[in-house]
Amino acid sequence: MLASWYDDQGPAADVLHVGELPDPVPGPGEVRVRVTVSGVNPGDTKKRRGWLGSSMPFPRVIPHSDGAGVIDAVGGGVDARRVGQRVWVYGAQSYRPFGTAAQYTVVPDHQAVPLPAHLSDELGASLGIPGITAHRTVFADGPVDGQLVLVHGVLGGVGSLAAQLAHWAGATVIATVRRTADLSCVDAAVVSHAVALDTGEPAAAIRSYAPRGVDRIIEVALSDNADLDNAVAANNAVIAAYATRTDRTDRTEIPFWPLLFNNVTLRLLGSDDFPAEAKRQAARDLTSAAAVGALTVAVGERHPLDDIAKAHDHVDARGGHGRILVTVPQ
Repeated sequence: MLASWYDDQGPAADVLHVGELPDPVPGPGEVRVRVTVSGVNPGDTKKRRGWLGSSMPFPRVIPHSDGAGVIDAVGGGVDARRVGQRVWVYGAQSYRPFGTAAQYTVVPDHQAVPLPAHLSDELGASLGIPGITAHRTVFADGPVDGQLVLVHGVLGGVGSLAAQLAHWAGATVIATVRRTADLSCVDAAVVSHAVALDTGEPAAAIRSYAPRGVDRIIEVALSDNADLDNAVAANNAVIAAYATRTDRTDRTEIPFWPLLFNNVTLRLLGSDDFPAEAKRQAARDLTSAAAVGALTVAVGERHPLDDIAKAHDHVDARGGHGRILVTVPQ
């Protein structure tokens, strides 16, 4: 099969190779997917770079956990009728060496999720890490119907899906963007009120829409927003943080006593280690929401597999908005 891989960590152009590797064979309880589209996440490029001192988890890695394609073979114990089924894939390179940046990938049966016929492979390849993370940020602490949910970074991959899931589930969504110029990009059909963080008083602006405070906060930059979150959180609110803007050598400070007296729950979320059933429920809900048109994903750039280094460089640079995809030749 044609695949991209790395045997050492480092810059994309230096370590990513494209060439022929043996076709994988599904084992018991596994399926093989012929990949059409592979999704690139920041986590994929961080593993490749050795971010925070991480080492090679396996001698050789085919990157990317997310993708879409068609099941073409199944292992023992898997219903043979799955062959020919269109699917989206999650977790292909989570604690496994060979991900979706290849013509074939092998995953446990349940990690190949049926993709409704009217949904695109591009959407399917965009639901894995960002979608499951978004689902967990919104629903880990129960239903959000009737609640006020604040989504920071609503134009990002996780933030956009979190806002759409919260809206789909009956919440009123308030959102932030980094710059005033980005306000025009916010989907008014999903977000009731949007606030730019470069305004003079973002907390006051949010409080004007949520006088008693917000019930849930979806947080992408806890190091930057801890004081703002404290200022707008309702009593018994939950801050669900899936990222911060500091590295391991720095510590993210929080206003501990004000948050304590407000009975705020701080939930930290690492997507690779979500409970298995939470991932399965997320996959079901993401597919259901997408099927009724409640989820869309903006695609930023598409790169062919033999140009995968440029896709990684774009993700590393964090430039622009939209999903970065790698198309795989058939």
